[in-house]
Amino acid sequence: MRGPPAWPLRLLAPPGAAEPGRLLPVACVWAPAIRAPGSLSPFTGLRPTRLWGAGPALLRGFGAARRWRSGCRGGGPGYSGGGLGLARLMGLWARAPGSCTCGAFAGLGAPRLPRAGFPGGPAAAAWAGDEAWRRGQAAPPGDNGRLRPGSPELPEARKLLGLAYPERRRLAAAVGFLTISSVISMSAPFFLGKIIDVIYTNPTVDYSDNLTRLCLGLSGVFLCGAAANAIRVYLMQTSGQRIVNRLRTSLFSSILRQEVAFFDKTRTGELINRLSSDTELLGRSVTENLSDGLRAGAQASVGISMMFFISPNLATFVLSVVPPVSIIAVIYGRYLRKLTKVTQDSLAQATQLAEERIGNVRTVRAFGKEMTERDKYASKVDYVMQLARKEAFARAGFFGATGLSGNLIVLSVLYKGGLLMGSAHMTVGELSSFLMYAFWVGISIGGLSSFYSELMKGLGAGGRLWELLEREPKLPFNEGVILNEKSFQGALEFKNVHFAYPARPEVPIFQDFSLSIPSGSVTALVGPSGSGKSTVLSLLLRLYDPASGTISLDGHDIRQLNPVWLRSKIGTVSQEPILFSCSIAENIAYGADDPSSVTTEEVQRVAEVANAVAFIRNFPQGFNTVVGEKGVLLSGGQKQRIAIARALLKNPKILLLDEATSALDAENEHLVQEALDRLMDGRTVLVIAHRLSTIKNANMVAVLDQGKITEYGKHEELLSKPNGIYRKLMNKQSFISA
Repeated sequence: MRGPPAWPLRLLAPPGAAEPGRLLPVACVWAPAIRAPGSLSPFTGLRPTRLWGAGPALLRGFGAARRWRSGCRGGGPGYSGGGLGLARLMGLWARAPGSCTCGAFAGLGAPRLPRAGFPGGPAAAAWAGDEAWRRGQAAPPGDNGRLRPGSPELPEARKLLGLAYPERRRLAAAVGFLTISSVISMSAPFFLGKIIDVIYTNPTVDYSDNLTRLCLGLSGVFLCGAAANAIRVYLMQTSGQRIVNRLRTSLFSSILRQEVAFFDKTRTGELINRLSSDTELLGRSVTENLSDGLRAGAQASVGISMMFFISPNLATFVLSVVPPVSIIAVIYGRYLRKLTKVTQDSLAQATQLAEERIGNVRTVRAFGKEMTERDKYASKVDYVMQLARKEAFARAGFFGATGLSGNLIVLSVLYKGGLLMGSAHMTVGELSSFLMYAFWVGISIGGLSSFYSELMKGLGAGGRLWELLEREPKLPFNEGVILNEKSFQGALEFKNVHFAYPARPEVPIFQDFSLSIPSGSVTALVGPSGSGKSTVLSLLLRLYDPASGTISLDGHDIRQLNPVWLRSKIGTVSQEPILFSCSIAENIAYGADDPSSVTTEEVQRVAEVANAVAFIRNFPQGFNTVVGEKGVLLSGGQKQRIAIARALLKNPKILLLDEATSALDAENEHLVQEALDRLMDGRTVLVIAHRLSTIKNANMVAVLDQGKITEYGKHEELLSKPNGIYRKLMNKQSFISA
């Protein structure tokens, strides 16, 4: 995983910090300050963690209850947000008692946030800061990576509304047009009732001209209402898609910030399902569904008000059916919310199974397991179908009840209204208007029921998304010190390291592991299969932290260093390089700090050094050839040479080679080894050795067995030990002579 370019990390560095030999702490980094402890407001903007300033909101309303360090107690810039209507209402709401006044609502004059070189504008600027959600102290031992007790979780409904905050102006305009269309729609029954009274009470008068003018006038008013409604739908639809896009970008960013141990335990298909269906469902809940709910609520409110205006007695009698329906709606909503969570989890499991099997279709085909895998997937989908039946049954009962309530309202109006007309307490026009308003109220109650059910589904899907969005990585993403480039040497040392993978803590990998790798030297690491050789590389890249002991770079514990900077100084070439499904040129340029700035000449130069130009030019598209998923369209030797070119373009001080030539034939091995020799020149190299030629070229050889280094020395020295482990490995022909 690549971090952001180096330049955002130095944006706020103190003057004079670049003196030779001085550590450069990244103390001032842009990070989204989500919420101060004790604050009620989820709406906070991206801001520097030391210097005061308000920036645009990435997820002002995501409601991520974080523990963070800011010193904010009203000392920062005050509220500068503007806007009217819904925007103002959301602003006042966020500034509830106890909330922070540090410029949470960045107004039109707020300074803009640097984009950190990522697409997506401010939404991607979180890459430039710390763990992007907060900058705070390291997580204590045993921390579960979720919300801390000191920061209570905000109600999920407020989080949902918070998603809509960046679109507040468009949504406020949509609410304005909604008000216009609703008022016009709800005025129709009143005027139609007046027309009926005129016709009913004056049957012999010629009123055709007046009636024509009145109907034409009402038609014009209704046309304006239809136009307002169309604009409302457009604004809501586009705002919804923008919210979904922003949510997906932020969720993807949050996923990429997690530590590697998180991916050891979390299924890829589940994460893909969260990015696709869950975000769509959640986004729809706060836009289209919210719009429909507001319209239904407005129409119901106006309808009930007009019913009381026309006849308070009849309105009181009719609305007696509403409380029982409300109770049913609450019960149904809670049930649907729980059911949606289970359904989305089941869909994620089905997606995971499909993604894994399709990604390994060659293995499935080789073992003839197509029917077996089909049955497995069918069982997952059948379970989703069972949950869908439960939802359909509950939905049918609920909407049946609400439909019955609407019909009962109409029936009660006819019954009670007929009695009032008989006693001369209502005219036929008033009864007609009341009946139409009752009809609208019935439809609106059904719309509110649908809104509530969809909202509960959104909350059910949102529960899983909040977990990912609010999860704090157990390893820091982008904080720590940066060593001075001029004095940086690249010497590595493991000292008394103990380690076990977080997914298998009961299985120790290293016990008192110690190894020193001098700067500029080549050290070969050998050992039996499963001894933990590749784990050494993972620890150097700080994909994991040791349980105890230290790993140092130039005498500095790597846990104190900035992980992004650390990985920018380390190049890797593995036994099975992973390439992306894009062109060869793009895969090579991926090694640069800023791939977009890499020129064609630079790509061709490193490809030539890596002995890759010849086979690349044999392709019809040359460097523009798309390599397929994981480089499936290339041979092993071709992928190795592209990986070497990628590492050359990165120009790292430290090089880690994980059995880079072990799976190649003699011809490809010679080409790859020649390229590796050029790559290793002048660098600190740790190579997991499989070929004898690689071992002979190393300055020193370290033998790893049972979690520690058991032998260390030159090839000839270790081979001369008659009972040594290294000699036994050679005698068993664990290594293939070149």
